Amino acid sequence: MTRLITTDISDIAANLKNYDAELIARTGYSLSGIACRAAEVDEAQIRNLLPKIRVGVIPISSGAGIISGFGDAVLSILLHMGAKTFVSRATDIAGIAESFEKKADVVMLADDERFVALHIRSRSIADNSVCTGKAFATGLSFMVGGLNGCEVLVIGCGPVGRSATETLIHMGSLVSVYDVNTESLSEWVKTLGQAANAKIQIVKTLDPALQRHQFIIDASPAENIIHAHHITPDTYVSAPGFPCGLDTEAQVRLAKRLIQDPLQLGVATMLVSAAKYHIEPQP
Repeated sequence: MTRLITTDISDIAANLKNYDAELIARTGYSLSGIACRAAEVDEAQIRNLLPKIRVGVIPISSGAGIISGFGDAVLSILLHMGAKTFVSRATDIAGIAESFEKKADVVMLADDERFVALHIRSRSIADNSVCTGKAFATGLSFMVGGLNGCEVLVIGCGPVGRSATETLIHMGSLVSVYDVNTESLSEWVKTLGQAANAKIQIVKTLDPALQRHQFIIDASPAENIIHAHHITPDTYVSAPGFPCGLDTEAQVRLAKRLIQDPLQLGVATMLVSAAKYHIEPQP
């Protein structure tokens, strides 16, 4: 999981309404709409359910420590989605105990390795990397009007990129992947291709692949790998990687054909993915 810094997330709470409006303008769907589609759950059902769910956000001090403002940024997204939410006063184990004492249905916590939402009753886990990959692939699909049969380039095949790739294959996309770690990439592509009965193209050189593909998911943490000359009027980019891999001029050229954020889509999809286990099974 990419470790964010305070400046990456400092304006999330203040800009959520504008962010949601821009998301609707670019994709036709709100933050809630994309999260629900990514989690494969009915939005109306989740909208009615979330005000009844209590979510505890627990600061964790292990490893490199707590990112200032992280808990409040997550809190603002969850409140925006409609869930009853609190940040525990205590950290670590004491924070978990506090969340149980406050009858949390879902707890969210992050360290240097993982950021997860745990649904207590079902013992289910919603992982941020998996949810982020699903959400940004879904957002790209909405932005372009569907990706079935379309060629899509995924840059960066860590947990987020792998999740996005699996989601694209499920959509019927023709996926090409690029990663600097070619050995592990080849092994994963072979395994996934066999499991999903899909042919996945491995890209060895990034520059020509960027010029050839209209639809791109940038799940790499590398900066300035996508430049203005890669952008045409038909290019659309969904960028869960952080910091953003597009240089400033490339971002300007893309304008409204770009989806990129540090937390919002991933956290919203985590919430919905965990909350859906709260839905009582129908007889």
